[in-house]
Amino acid sequence: METAVIIPARLHSTRLPRKVLLELCGKPMIRHVYEVAARARTVSHVYIATDSEEVAKACRPFTSDIILTSPEHESGTDRLAEAAADLSVDAVINVQGDEPLMQPELIDAIAQQLRDRAAPMISAMHRIDTVTELQSPDVVKVVVDHRQRALYFSRSIIPHHRDNWRALLDHHTTISKPLTFYRHIGIYGYTRSFLLRFAAMKPTYLERTEKLEQLRVLEHGESIQMVETSYRPMGVDTQEDLDRVRRLIPCP
Repeated sequence: METAVIIPARLHSTRLPRKVLLELCGKPMIRHVYEVAARARTVSHVYIATDSEEVAKACRPFTSDIILTSPEHESGTDRLAEAAADLSVDAVINVQGDEPLMQPELIDAIAQQLRDRAAPMISAMHRIDTVTELQSPDVVKVVVDHRQRALYFSRSIIPHHRDNWRALLDHHTTISKPLTFYRHIGIYGYTRSFLLRFAAMKPTYLERTEKLEQLRVLEHGESIQMVETSYRPMGVDTQEDLDRVRRLIPCP
C-alpha cells in the first residue's frame, strides 16, 4: 500500500497568525513538521497543502511537493481531500502543520494500521493521567471498544463513572487505576477512497454540537481505529505554546 503524508498549512490561523511560518531554530515551523514526517519509514511522499503562495514560497527551498488548494475550505479535511484527489496513492495521513514535535514512529503506526486494513480511518490516543487535562474542554476525550475502535469523542469527561469517582478527582492531581480516560490526538490516516467520501458527507448533529469533525464519521456508521501511544501532543496554538516548543526543540 502506497501511503503519503499531507500536511495542511493554512497561513491565516486565528489564535496565532502566520504560525506555520514562525521560526524555530532558524527554520519555519512547517519545515520542522515536514522533516519529522519525512523520517517516517513507511510513507512514500510528504506533501504540503496550502492556500497561500507565501507558504509555498517558504517551502520551496526544501521541497517541490507542494499542492496549492482553494482558500475557501472550512476545514483541514476539505483541504486534504482536494490535495489527495489527484494523487496516485492508496492512503493518506494528515499531519497537522503546527505539530513540530510529532513522532515519526506514530506516523508509522498509523500507516501500519492502514496496511492492515483495520478500518478506513485511523487516529491516535494517549492515556490521560492528570486531572487538569481531563477537566479541560480543550482536551478531546475518546472512548473505545475492546478492539480499540472509537465509540465516541467529546470535550466532556467520558466515560462518566457512576460511583464516587469525583471525590478522587477533587483531592488528587493525577489519575490512577481503575479510572481510565483517553485523550484524542489529532493525527488521521485514511484510505484515499474513504477520505474523498468523508469530505463529501454532510455535517452532522453531534459534529456541530461538539465542534468535532470526526464525529461525522461515527454518525454515518463508519469506523475509526485508534492507536494508543505515549506521545503527548505539542501543537502550537498560542504564543505560550510557541515559547514552550522553542524550549523543547534542540537547536544546532
